[in-house]
Amino acid sequence: MTPEDFIAKWRGVELSERAASQDHFNELCELLEVRKPSDEDPTGQSFTFEKFVPAGGKGGGAGFADVWRKDCFVWEYKRKGTYTTLAAALAQAREYAAKLANPPLAIACDIDRIDIQTRFTGSVSVTHTILLAQLNDVSQRQLLRRCFVDPLSLKPEITSQAVTEEAARTFATLAQNLRERRDGMRQPLDPRRVAHFLNRLVFCLFAEDSGLLPGGVFSAIVE
Repeated sequence: MTPEDFIAKWRGVELSERAASQDHFNELCELLEVRKPSDEDPTGQSFTFEKFVPAGGKGGGAGFADVWRKDCFVWEYKRKGTYTTLAAALAQAREYAAKLANPPLAIACDIDRIDIQTRFTGSVSVTHTILLAQLNDVSQRQLLRRCFVDPLSLKPEITSQAVTEEAARTFATLAQNLRERRDGMRQPLDPRRVAHFLNRLVFCLFAEDSGLLPGGVFSAIVE
């Protein structure tokens, strides 16, 4: 199957998640020239559909990951819809990954879009997005293929510590700039008001990133 054939076929598909997911994933494997789960691992020990996820921990009850590849990814499908739906699928993939030996990638797909989120310990998390129409781009297909054959190549070079330190410097500068502003009475702003305001911003950033707020809503308000 050529990239153009794959895109043309799946562009118009409106099937449910259950009806479309395994067929889509198998054809994606063909497109990427990687072996399908049942071909590579007939026993389902390292690469399989509907991988059982045990209950326990903060994640709650048991479930089934749509696709699991040991040491590579947990892949969750959702029916075509809003970004919020896909964000929920990523959150579910992260939850399942924590119970399946922590593969480094959480992936969510709604046929029209694939989101790949890195989960490497000590590194900042990065999300790569590949749209269906972009699969005719060899670089995008190579990126997706690396999820199967070389997930470590997606590890970001920047560490979580470096991001935290840069964020701290940025917020310190912002706090100082705000404290130097004047209110309506031409008096310096109260440092406690500045600190409270910045704490609210940080909480909103956290809430959006962790899925407590609908996907992208805080960023959209800021923009």
